[in-house]
Amino acid sequence: MAMATRRALHFVFKVGNRFQTARFFRDVLGMKGITLISSQAVCNARKLEWPLSEVTEGIFETEAPGGYKFYLQDHSPPESDPVLKVTLAVSDLQKSLNYWSNLLGMKIYEKDEEKQRVLLGYADNQCKLELQGIKGTVDHAAAFGRIAFSCPQKELPDLEDLMKRENQKILTPLVSLDTPGKATVQVIILADPDGHEICFVGDEAFRELSKMDPEGSRLLDEAMAADKSDEWFTKQNKSKASG
Repeated sequence: MAMATRRALHFVFKVGNRFQTARFFRDVLGMKGITLISSQAVCNARKLEWPLSEVTEGIFETEAPGGYKFYLQDHSPPESDPVLKVTLAVSDLQKSLNYWSNLLGMKIYEKDEEKQRVLLGYADNQCKLELQGIKGTVDHAAAFGRIAFSCPQKELPDLEDLMKRENQKILTPLVSLDTPGKATVQVIILADPDGHEICFVGDEAFRELSKMDPEGSRLLDEAMAADKSDEWFTKQNKSKASG
């Protein structure tokens, strides 16, 4: 069953160098704040001399700080989400397909058993989720993140109940998170069979919280500069994650 009321929101990365990571997403990809359709992103990368390699005609591979790989299609972006898909490695494709499709309600768009890949999504105009089967277990190392979706707030208790009945892992039970002066959002965090973290939030409150702030870029830079994390790592004689 497809859940037309659910939508893909974002993917959370764990990063070491926030300044370089912010520069990559803003200046190279042109994001305002993973396969991306954007001839402008390709142009930006060339202009900034950011490493690019053409893996096939019109498709370029690049890396964000920390080693996250991005594939850029050298085309004008569509009116829908320019991010085409996020790919997750899975150790048992059928088991993962059952989880994401039958339990989380994603529609199957493509399935290739020979290549061990499935493309899923909640709507035609949204970023898709690609499951890529691999041989062996998934090694998350220390840099894995979390994928987030929204759904009507009233669906969250039912989702939690479903996961309990199916004996699926719940990392954070349904909870309300207060944001001073803003909407209170309800959140539940799950884990799929390979431990990929999945966050579902109430759509109504998330829309209130995620309104674009025209001063957001400047405020982010100021906040990163003010936290003096580099100084803290130096005093503690600890190495900050590279990238």
